[in-house]
Amino acid sequence: MMIVQTLNEGDYQQRSAFAEMMLEIIKGNEDAIIMMSDEAHFHLNSSVNKQNFRYWAPQNPHEVHERLLHILKVTVWCTIGKVGIIGPYFFEENGIPTTVNSARYIDTINNFLEPELWSRRINNQNVWFQQDGVTAHTARAAMTVQAMFPDHLCSR
Repeated sequence: MMIVQTLNEGDYQQRSAFAEMMLEIIKGNEDAIIMMSDEAHFHLNSSVNKQNFRYWAPQNPHEVHERLLHILKVTVWCTIGKVGIIGPYFFEENGIPTTVNSARYIDTINNFLEPELWSRRINNQNVWFQQDGVTAHTARAAMTVQAMFPDHLCSR
């Protein structure tokens, strides 16, 4: 985990350009739906998942992050957009919590998200789907999700 993160000069321009591009797309298509997705680990022993905390400071605060090994945890995924929240989806196999890999992520998209979109009568052609750049999402096999959101996948 990087305790200190900073935005580089080029990051501001890149983020602004992307935001302006998305605003233009939305203006041109009032039916456009932006859905943002992510997953998080929740530890079952009351400890806090520090992976989701970021310290934005010019200097490293030199904090010590102690963490037990092999803590029971559950991994939960959901997506949110103007149609509401879709989820939660719990990653588990045979009732046992598990981590996310590309095969499990593909299974989530195909067997959980897609049927949910159909049940809500949401046309995939109108959905802009955002996912982060973790390996489980961007692996070659997982990028088959592009077929579900043709030219509307916001990812790496």
